[in-house]
Amino acid sequence: MNDKFNQAFEYHQNGQLTQAHDLYKQILAEDSKNHEVWDLLGILYTQVRQFDKALECIQKAIDIKPLPFYVENLAKMYFEKGDFENSVELYEILVKNNPKNYENTFNLAMAYKNNAQYSKAKEAYYKAIELNPKSTESYFNLAYLCFNENDTKGAIECYKKVLEITPDDWETTYFLSLAYMQDKNYKDGLKCFEQRLCKQSAIVSQEKTYPNLMAKKPIWTGQEDLSDKTLYTYYEAGFGDNIMIYRFMPELVSKCKKVIFKPQEELKPLFEENSYGAEIMGMFINEKDMDFDYHLPFLSLPFVLGKSGEDMFVHHDDGYLKANPDKVKFFKETYFNNDKFKIGIKWQGNSYYDKERILRVEDFFRLFELSDTQFYSCQTFEGAEKFDVIRDKYNVIDLAPAFTDFSQTAAAIENFDLIICNDTSLAHLAGAMCKSCWVLLPHVYNWRWHNDLSKSDWYDSLKLFRQTQNGDWESVFNEVEKELRKLL
Repeated sequence: MNDKFNQAFEYHQNGQLTQAHDLYKQILAEDSKNHEVWDLLGILYTQVRQFDKALECIQKAIDIKPLPFYVENLAKMYFEKGDFENSVELYEILVKNNPKNYENTFNLAMAYKNNAQYSKAKEAYYKAIELNPKSTESYFNLAYLCFNENDTKGAIECYKKVLEITPDDWETTYFLSLAYMQDKNYKDGLKCFEQRLCKQSAIVSQEKTYPNLMAKKPIWTGQEDLSDKTLYTYYEAGFGDNIMIYRFMPELVSKCKKVIFKPQEELKPLFEENSYGAEIMGMFINEKDMDFDYHLPFLSLPFVLGKSGEDMFVHHDDGYLKANPDKVKFFKETYFNNDKFKIGIKWQGNSYYDKERILRVEDFFRLFELSDTQFYSCQTFEGAEKFDVIRDKYNVIDLAPAFTDFSQTAAAIENFDLIICNDTSLAHLAGAMCKSCWVLLPHVYNWRWHNDLSKSDWYDSLKLFRQTQNGDWESVFNEVEKELRKLL
């Protein structure tokens, strides 16, 4: 029996879960009271996310011999399942029975946090720090709770504590940069922001495309004179990020003999129409056709330009991106030839990050009922399938098929009286064009909107609405409807 158990355990440790599972079952067929194997089988089922079987197995282990370790595994199983209420209940028992156990105290804090019991989570994290003063994970998670309470300075202090313990933690340095920038401390924020992962990814991508050029040409630090040099700068991160940073293009062009900028292909036509003298480059240019003296990931631009505070918010009275007049005319004649108040909407951006930003399509329905309005869907790609929920109920015009690139989107935006959307690239484009846009933000929102939500520092034409608590879009749409009725 011991040999069989040892072999099963070795399989389990090595990730050979099928072999481990089969041997565990064999052992239990011979000895149904083997609580250790029941527990291990439950852990295995948790790993493969078969939670009902995991619950059954771990509970059998506890029934046979109620060891605290088995209860911990059951609490972990509930946590993995997303059943944070039961996870909290078990961790509370474990911590009460052994208040000096750091791991269970920390896990209780995590369960509280995920169950939206934020004040209890903070209390448990502080207790975990008492038990382990070098608990970087506790400080890191406390920072999130500070953000949840709009306590940006508290988040900054938490991240600094992590870096006191682990100075080379790039992830914490990156999140510290976001906290600094939300607090409008761009001097420290932009410096820390250079640790971002997407910067390295952008450089690696270019090194693969232009291995000979990138090996020989340095990154521009902002110190070198470019008045007789060519700078190659290239996109990173999302569409909205690149639209926002494009405000610095006129200044960049004025410093260089030549600027070559490679954006995402969808942005290329728009930037070509607003080039400020830069050469806007396509995605697949042969290396032999490229030549430059320095290169730079695009989001590093404000850092190397020496921005540190209010100078981040370069304002252009009538916007720094303009729509193509011929395209504007086409959209007007094709979609906007009516005398109603024209409102564009969008409910979703890239859901890989910040799923909290996604709006419920159904929450727009009450707005569709308002008289003398014509609504237009600007939702493209991910989330566009939700238009089917609208199609059969309301006369909302779907513009998605016409949005082949951002130049087309800009032409449509020029015809709107108002845009109502989540935190997405559409809001950045509207802001860059000085078009009226209401941006609906989750309770824990992106750093760029800062702490004063009465306005947008980046865009004069944007109005911000924020959830009063996590997940509560109803209160946001109550305020939007109230403001829209006033406007109409």
